[in-house]
Amino acid sequence: MNNTTQNHYKFMNHDIQIACFDAEINDLNKVIGFTNSICEKGTVQLLQARGLAGEKHILQAAIQALKAFDNNENTAKDLGLEICLRASAQRQISRALDMLGIKEGKMEVCAVAVDCDKDVLNKLGEILGEMHDMMQQTDEKTLKNLYKIFHEEIKSAGNIERVLIERTALLNLEI
Repeated sequence: MNNTTQNHYKFMNHDIQIACFDAEINDLNKVIGFTNSICEKGTVQLLQARGLAGEKHILQAAIQALKAFDNNENTAKDLGLEICLRASAQRQISRALDMLGIKEGKMEVCAVAVDCDKDVLNKLGEILGEMHDMMQQTDEKTLKNLYKIFHEEIKSAGNIERVLIERTALLNLEI
């Protein structure tokens, strides 16, 4: 695996790792079980990359989720689900999972690992497939439909990624 396709960040004494994979998921339970087993002390969350506007979007969601847990303002009991909630800008877990949850079949998967060993993303590659550059298939039309984003909102914010980062931040005011 090529380590240049994964990115590492530090926030509030937490280590955040992000990478994308070209995955073909045949057994969802096997993938979830494997994912849960490779990071005992931290969290790994897998998301459908088609619903993410870029690396800044998912990083902002992870940071907001960590802040929510730190301030006792989290909606979900699990950090991974909180990341999913924040990335989807939703308050309901079921809606967030409908939008960003992984499913069986071929898809681009974004992995977010918090406080895991540095090789966790390479381990994920064993079951998910090849790691690649961040969200190479982000489709503006898909994001507009998924998040009900209007042209005026994009024009005001500058681009779709900024719109979704703003929505992630505004979620704090709603919760």
